[in-house]
Amino acid sequence: MQDAPSTENAHADARVAALAAENESLRGELARAQGALANLRVRYHQLLEELHLLKRRLVVAKAERLDDVAEAQLAFDRLLAETQAIEKVLGAADGAEDGDEQGDDEAAAAPKGKRRPRTGPPPTGRRKLDESGLPEVRVELPDPELEGKAERIGVEETSRVAFERGGYRRLVLARIVYKETSVPDESAKDGGTAAPAKEPSFRIVTAPAPLEIMKRGMLAPSMIARLLTMKYVLGVPFYRYEKQCAREGFSLDRGTMCRYAEHVGATLGCLVEAARKEAIATAFCLSTDATGVAIQPERLEDGRRQPCRKGHFFVTLADKDHVFLDFQAKHTSLTVWNMFKGFSGYVQADAHVIYDALFKGVPPGGAAEKPGECGPPPIEVGCFSHARRKYWEAAVCRHPLGLDGVRRIDAIFAADRELRDLAPAQRKTRRDETVRPLVDTFFAWARDEYGKLPNRGLVATALGYSVRHEQALRRFLDDGRLRMDNNAAERELRGSVAVGRKAWLFYGSDDHAGAAGNILSLVASCKLHDLDPELYLAEIIRIVPYWPRDRYLELAPKYWRDTRDRLSPKELELPLGHITVPPPPPAKEQPAPD
Repeated sequence: MQDAPSTENAHADARVAALAAENESLRGELARAQGALANLRVRYHQLLEELHLLKRRLVVAKAERLDDVAEAQLAFDRLLAETQAIEKVLGAADGAEDGDEQGDDEAAAAPKGKRRPRTGPPPTGRRKLDESGLPEVRVELPDPELEGKAERIGVEETSRVAFERGGYRRLVLARIVYKETSVPDESAKDGGTAAPAKEPSFRIVTAPAPLEIMKRGMLAPSMIARLLTMKYVLGVPFYRYEKQCAREGFSLDRGTMCRYAEHVGATLGCLVEAARKEAIATAFCLSTDATGVAIQPERLEDGRRQPCRKGHFFVTLADKDHVFLDFQAKHTSLTVWNMFKGFSGYVQADAHVIYDALFKGVPPGGAAEKPGECGPPPIEVGCFSHARRKYWEAAVCRHPLGLDGVRRIDAIFAADRELRDLAPAQRKTRRDETVRPLVDTFFAWARDEYGKLPNRGLVATALGYSVRHEQALRRFLDDGRLRMDNNAAERELRGSVAVGRKAWLFYGSDDHAGAAGNILSLVASCKLHDLDPELYLAEIIRIVPYWPRDRYLELAPKYWRDTRDRLSPKELELPLGHITVPPPPPAKEQPAPD
């Protein structure tokens, strides 16, 4: 009988131990559930932030609006569905407690068959411009060596399409044909006896044709400049310009325009490269940014088209001297390294990871240099506009810290804006007095608030960007010539690439995009120096075939006014003709050779 209580006690102890283990297991499950619920709530609020931001970008036409509305709409719909699903889970969880607070679309390409066979009559060769009905402008091209010495016996005419402000013209090049007579020398003697008289001989000589950027082309320099201006300045696609030409009584197909654009752009690359070498050697600060563009790949063997792939245009502003728009197939550290190789001044960029290797001076994989073989790296300058944008996104989602960050950065911009008319040395002194205290206060506030945030989100992203890139963002205080922001580079991308990208959608190949970049570079530099891009291109296209290769820098927009003053005004007045190359400028004015 004495064993019964001990047995009961043993069962009770075992039961208590089992209940304790079960209780501990339930506590663990409860803790895990509460942790998962907390993470779900954090994600829920993050999704609400993204929804609110995307909705604003879709509905409100502000500078921070997304470029691709369709992509933003898809992201908005996807986030909305995910948020609604999370709301159901949170609703069930809130009922068990006491209550709580409330990619890329890839369109399937339709299968396409082989390329359609050509329809209509076959090509008939070069069109007859004399039957076009265009007003005629006639230019006579004599031979300087024969004019006045030989008899004119006719002309040899060829036609080009030219453009004058007011309409198209048929430019007739009348190359003078000469009959050159040569009289034999009668003083020769043959054995002391005069040689029998010989009849005078003659030969037919035609004045030489002017050198042109495209041999045997049908477009004059003025017309080439016109179509390049229509596309790369005004953003008019070639297929629209083709229709406009037809309405104005002249037929010019887009295939011809594309061939001219690619050939001329590639040829004028010599000017861009000469200016680039000068910028790398002498520039104080290079401001850069990048944007994506679509590139149309070649067709498959069966004739079907492939989807467009992504390329990138990098813009580089070299002080107030040159603007470069470089097409690059890839957006990588190696691309940036090769673009700025040999430059050791200031580089202002957006803190993208592809610039890290450049600023550290460590060659990325694939670079020709090895560690220790390259010179000093460039100095990074940050952009306060990029920092402000992240606070703006948080402020849009009604975060007090986001609004506070925007106000603090706006105060720094306002203080620096009052100093923009001062000389660089004076601006540096005044910045130390008025702007530097505001910058110090801002970063002290950012570091303090960043240490308090427990979770990720828009506010954490904004504060983290400021804290991690504090040194680069402070760099503008070191020199009065440096700017707080990189807005000039972004504006150049919008005006040169982004606006046109909406009109012509894609580039036909990497070569065409590279040629377009050369033209865009010259056009942007023309705007920088207050030159008429169309007039500049028309004159440069005439002059480049005659110009010495070691003096291409003289034709860059920065030096064009001085170079033009040394050219013959009578030769420049003609729409096409010979150009006399002047001697180089004096040594003190002569730009560095390319």
